[in-house]
Amino acid sequence: MKLDRMIGILSILLQRDMVTAPYLAEQFEVSRRTINRDIDALCRAGIPIYTRQGTGGGISIMEGYRMERTLLTSRELQDILAGLRSLDSINGTNRYGQLMEKLSTGSSDFMTGNQSVLIDLSSWYKNSLAPKIETIREGIDCGIQVEFRYYAPKGESRRRIEPYYLIFRWSSWYIWGWCSSRKEFRLFKLNRMEEVHLNGETFEKREAPMPDLSNERIFPGGIQVKALFEPECKWRLVEEFGVNCFQEQVDGRLLFQADYTDRENLLTWLMSFQDKVKLLEPEEIRREIRNRIENMRKNYQ
Repeated sequence: MKLDRMIGILSILLQRDMVTAPYLAEQFEVSRRTINRDIDALCRAGIPIYTRQGTGGGISIMEGYRMERTLLTSRELQDILAGLRSLDSINGTNRYGQLMEKLSTGSSDFMTGNQSVLIDLSSWYKNSLAPKIETIREGIDCGIQVEFRYYAPKGESRRRIEPYYLIFRWSSWYIWGWCSSRKEFRLFKLNRMEEVHLNGETFEKREAPMPDLSNERIFPGGIQVKALFEPECKWRLVEEFGVNCFQEQVDGRLLFQADYTDRENLLTWLMSFQDKVKLLEPEEIRREIRNRIENMRKNYQ
């Protein structure tokens, strides 16, 4: 937490003319000696901090540095705090909230109604995701391999990876790492991972390329879909694909066209609309839907 504390100290110094070491020690719940070490570290990092002993003395940023106090504006700090709050929404703790309070010291704008951006990254799977994220972060920070059982469309497998990045995208969490069995960097979805643990084996970090997170890479498409939806489905089409995914017909029905990626996901998605959709193309998916409906009918005879 040293870096978090130093950021908090710097934030306070940027907002106030002078503070005392006992005040900072109380704010961050550490000793005066620890605060003095943090101040020395900030000075070595190039921040011109001035200390004055005696009555009326304290710690401040040197006068010639005053113009740099606009380094972080109120809006920018609010964005930082919104991001920190979102991290608490993942793991259900108040660890980052406590840091927010320290960062906001000396500025009443930050923790009041002026906060206009609220980010909640939690999900239905928060109870299972939080420990996975903590384990993976420890593996990344300490350079320790992560092992887990992985559930993929082609079956289950045990994986051992060198973790490099935790990624939140497409409303899901992923880990990017070097897979020992595939001998390449791979992307794994956390919701498909179980029995996640550190195996205790350290590794020397490789030159890790950034993962290709483009929609074309993850969702390559290939299934040209054309379907007619009933008007009451409009809200859902807009939510999931946007307003340009359909053309409203004379009878009010919605002609939907899209390039879909996964056959099984397409079938599941279409059938979730029950009798409110009629698939026009492709024909092989139409046949598959008919077969599934027939099998379902047999189950309820």
